[in-house]
Amino acid sequence: MTRIGIVDYGVGNLFSLRSSLAAIGVEPVVSGDPAVLAACERIILPGVGAFGDAADKLREGGLDQFLIAQAKAGKPLMGICLGMQLLFEKSYEFGEHRGLGLLRGSVVPMVDRIPAGAKVPQIGWNALTLIGDRSEGILKHIKNGDCVYFVHSFFATDCEDSLAATTNYYIDMTAAVSFGNVSGCQFHPEKSGEVGLRILRAFCGVDEPKTGGTIA
Repeated sequence: MTRIGIVDYGVGNLFSLRSSLAAIGVEPVVSGDPAVLAACERIILPGVGAFGDAADKLREGGLDQFLIAQAKAGKPLMGICLGMQLLFEKSYEFGEHRGLGLLRGSVVPMVDRIPAGAKVPQIGWNALTLIGDRSEGILKHIKNGDCVYFVHSFFATDCEDSLAATTNYYIDMTAAVSFGNVSGCQFHPEKSGEVGLRILRAFCGVDEPKTGGTIA
């Protein structure tokens, strides 16, 4: 059974993610110990909350340098929600904060970029628009218009070299990224029903269930 490491650094409820991974037949290994995570075939960096606090927690445990080293060694790494944002160079969430720098780009607030009075955060289901060739990577089983579940007030920008999908919430925003072995979802695949499970299967290297033809 494939072992997927989930980085536990005190940021977020991991129950839904663990349950989704178990549902697709992989073994979720939740740990903040680099030695334990290093033994996993692939690593997921989740996260909810404030960018600066999360980045500090990663540094306190030495997980920032561990994740950078694992990614540079070629191990597949996927960030989810705040975890995806942490993959970038920096964030302008309540100041300026340094990220892992595994992807080019920065994280900016929706406020002042969408119409005044529009609800922030964006909460709910929204459609994906795929960018470029998605025959490989985490979106290989996804099609244009598939809907996923978002909860966010910030989004990545200036990330054209890794942009894999956008969503429209008054303006086009980064929804998913992929560059080599590093990928991320601004949305929550673990809360996005069957579409989310397809994304997790793609990342984990798990075959899609046989349905007698194409994916529904």
